Amino acid sequence: MKQQGGCHCGKVRFEAEVSAEKGMSCNCSICGKRGTILTFVPEEGFKLLSGQDALTDYQFGKKSIHHYFCGTCGVSAFGAGATPDGKKMRAINLRCLDGIDLGKIQVQLVNGKDF
Repeated sequence: MKQQGGCHCGKVRFEAEVSAEKGMSCNCSICGKRGTILTFVPEEGFKLLSGQDALTDYQFGKKSIHHYFCGTCGVSAFGAGATPDGKKMRAINLRCLDGIDLGKIQVQLVNGKDF
């Protein structure tokens, strides 16, 4: 289902073909601090509607994942990377979808610290 979302201040807006029924909560060094609940979509299922110029890209470690956040309000609504087989994908922060009911999301805990 196509859904829209964005950052807190509204500068960054996107739409994505995403199901908000299941998400992943990772305990790696960045996800654990941000408190994101993520789902993943192919690159072609994502469209940035506004805010390209407001995005800041943070990378660390192997520098294979783009951890984007709004340079004004600091909210990380999505990221970008690739699947193990090289297909481009987007990691969507379900907390940033418009009208999301967090109580209805089945959250899987992932031990990213050990990857």
